[in-house]
Amino acid sequence: MDLETMRHEYDLARQYTLSLYDGLPESSVMWRPSHQSSSIGWHLGHQAAVNHYTLRNWINRDGSINPHFDRIFDAATDEIGRAFLPPLTEIVAYRDIVAARTLERIDEILTAGSRAPDQMRRVGVAMLTGLINHEYQHDCWVGEVRQTLGHGGPPKPLSTSPCLLYCDGYWVMDLTQDHRVAAANLPT
Repeated sequence: MDLETMRHEYDLARQYTLSLYDGLPESSVMWRPSHQSSSIGWHLGHQAAVNHYTLRNWINRDGSINPHFDRIFDAATDEIGRAFLPPLTEIVAYRDIVAARTLERIDEILTAGSRAPDQMRRVGVAMLTGLINHEYQHDCWVGEVRQTLGHGGPPKPLSTSPCLLYCDGYWVMDLTQDHRVAAANLPT
């Protein structure tokens, strides 16, 4: 799989996440099933935070967008501490900034605007695969909370890639196997 294709898959994964919370009232997005669990809002911020950390550590260039978000959306934050989130508009704005930075860095690589562009393309594919899989992992939990609240089950992801598999209850981009066979095993 090439970097341009993975860039497109990254966009599709983010659009899928949007489809899971778009139109839900903010009270549903911030609702937690228990004090020992996380809201849809926390998962949305966490997806972006991990993306930000990964990108920042990969290129050693972009500083923190919001130190408060770095702390609250870190997986190390105890579930009880995940109750006091910023408004959804701020979480979505954070997600958009992180995605814009990610796409900017990928576009720099695609236009040979980086050192060692061939190496960076290969690393970029692996990085985006991990970010996409992390996005889908949390989308599974977002879908469960959405369904618990009576907003219906989650739709299927938008990707039609044979590399997108349903595995152990999660959607994953799997670049390691014969996808003609794997695509035949997608749930209906």
